[in-house]
Amino acid sequence: MSAHPTRHQAITSVINFDHNDLSRIDLEEPVESIYGQNVFSMDLMEARLPKAVFKSLKKTIESGEPLDPTVADVVASAMKEWALENGATHYAHVFYPLTGLTAEKHDSFYTPKGSSGTIAHFSGNALIQGEPDASSFPSGGIRATFEARGYTVWDVTSPAFLYENPNGRTLCIPTAFISWTGEALDKKTPVLRSMQALNKQAQRVLQLFGHKDISMVSSTAGPEQEYFLIDKNFFYLRPDLINAGRTLFGAPPPKGQEFADQYFGAIPERVLAYMHECERELFKLGIPIKTRHNEVAPSQYETAPIFEFGNVAADHNQMVMHVLKRVADHYGLAAILHEKPFLRLNGSGKHLNWSLGNSTQGNLLDPGDTPHANAQFLVFCAAVVKAVYKHQGLLRAVVASAHNDHRLGANEAPPAIISIFLGDQLRDVFEQLKSGNASTSKSKGSMTVGVDVLPPIPKDAGDRNRTSPFAFTGNKFEFRAVGASASIAGPLVALNTIMAEALDEIATELENATGGDLTKLNSAVQKLLQKIAKDCEPILFEGDGYSEEWHKEAAKRGLKNLRTTPEALTELITPQVISLFEKYNVLSERELRSRFDIYVENYCLNVKVEANLTIEMAKTIILPACLRYAGELAGIAANLQASGLPNTDVPLLKEVTAGIEKLQKAIAALEAVHHPGGGHGTVYDIQTAKHFSTKVLPAMNAVREAADHLETLVADEYWPLPTYQEMLFIK
Repeated sequence: MSAHPTRHQAITSVINFDHNDLSRIDLEEPVESIYGQNVFSMDLMEARLPKAVFKSLKKTIESGEPLDPTVADVVASAMKEWALENGATHYAHVFYPLTGLTAEKHDSFYTPKGSSGTIAHFSGNALIQGEPDASSFPSGGIRATFEARGYTVWDVTSPAFLYENPNGRTLCIPTAFISWTGEALDKKTPVLRSMQALNKQAQRVLQLFGHKDISMVSSTAGPEQEYFLIDKNFFYLRPDLINAGRTLFGAPPPKGQEFADQYFGAIPERVLAYMHECERELFKLGIPIKTRHNEVAPSQYETAPIFEFGNVAADHNQMVMHVLKRVADHYGLAAILHEKPFLRLNGSGKHLNWSLGNSTQGNLLDPGDTPHANAQFLVFCAAVVKAVYKHQGLLRAVVASAHNDHRLGANEAPPAIISIFLGDQLRDVFEQLKSGNASTSKSKGSMTVGVDVLPPIPKDAGDRNRTSPFAFTGNKFEFRAVGASASIAGPLVALNTIMAEALDEIATELENATGGDLTKLNSAVQKLLQKIAKDCEPILFEGDGYSEEWHKEAAKRGLKNLRTTPEALTELITPQVISLFEKYNVLSERELRSRFDIYVENYCLNVKVEANLTIEMAKTIILPACLRYAGELAGIAANLQASGLPNTDVPLLKEVTAGIEKLQKAIAALEAVHHPGGGHGTVYDIQTAKHFSTKVLPAMNAVREAADHLETLVADEYWPLPTYQEMLFIK
């Protein structure tokens, strides 16, 4: 391989990677001994706190009771002693600002004690409340630059933990982040508010079904996390991957994913060693990682946890992303979480498995063996259908980003049209409900494989649909449109709140119909389910979500097809959505509009950075390489002509020079549009976002098209950027 010198050096480094240096963990140490060892868990609290304090804290965590502030000093003291015993020197309030990332401010436990050393101190006030600067985080106008005060508030429902560093440990305390005026500046606060609203309305419905002992109903979540791994020698030679998280240039490799030989294939040794360390780090933090495997695209992988309470799952997923990126460096790798890092290959999603339930009634979306006869399940399932149908635009908006636009609607992701897949069994039940009553359920049965040594296996009552953005998968719904780099908090807030509204409306209707007489419940439920099954029929779709036929059919049904982020984000500030969030005290109109402004600005800035990178890389890396190669071809042609030999290089020279001319014109066209409004004074409003979507992105794509064609023409030794073939297949 006669690669460009820097690429050749990178390839050599990858080939010479020392696989004998992969063992970084103690394989003799059983998982049982490390799981949750860095978590201030319920067991630790019970062991270290006075009974009355622990009982009070447990009520808050498990039942949603208000936190008794008088217990804070006792909890803080126990937490401090545990942290110090385990080598911590600092504590940090960890919060989740509207950047979508994790933020933290570290303070030392130790304060000077006159001239005789220091003393470790951590008060209840320090545990409950911190005061980071709120002016530098995005607030959508809620906080001006000169208005700096913001507060972090301890979220007792999400456990504190120790974060390990090679030189020490830090006690991390999950917190909400609010402004001096009490408005949410973060991702966590609306999640907690939405869970509170969901619990209230779900309990009303359960009471109608005669339940007396009802524990707190919570949403639960288990987000699957997809990601790519490439050798960091390649990563650091790609300015686009470093700054944008995706390749802005790159011709397709001769072999991609068309053979489907990556999916569930044998995990490469270096990658598996990396996965082992990631899992052990996550186990220490009490994060219940369950699954790991190769994904469809080359160098793409997935990890997935089992279900947790929604707010804890959101916190844990932020830590999963952090650990995936941090540990990768230990193995000479770079973890890429962008939704579409490599064009023409599968992108990465974060399938949000979502359900709701409690400790007394269990999973409320579990249909049992005969869902047609399970009225309680049908009511909760119908509430989901009703909610998604009414708020399909909102669900599209909460997964909208410049990154995810490259993935949604491609052949590995659900389309931008929100629909629900129920599966054969439930779809049949809903068809029966439209007629007034459901009397049968398709049986699951069993399947004989036809090999004597293999036993019969249980067969599900319906198939799965991987093209559906919102699919029922046994006892939960899978929201497949969430992007890999996104926080799951936004989708959780939306799902919890729209479900609270649907349950509120259902409970009110059933209460009015029965007047408290449970003997009237059955007929009232039948009437209710029939109405929902009829009214919400358009949102139910069992077919191929990738097909053009579905796009046409969805339009006939009146479903929204919001293809781009600027189109989708406007759904956040419709009167219907504003009313929804205000009614259930999840987000005020001011808080909601601030998020709209932040997300619009983020979209503009993302595309702007990519446009600047496209111009810079095209002019300073790709174009010079192409010109050098064209110069060599011209010299060869001249020498051949001077020698009287056949000039076989002229056709290639013409193609290369034509490609260079096309590239230069495309760069000029991008430069003409990539500064809407005159550059530095640009206002990043929805009109600017639409300009970036309709003008800048197409101009960027034209530059890429020209450059990618040149990559297939220019001699390998001249091409300066690591190619797809190298990044994805040399491991």
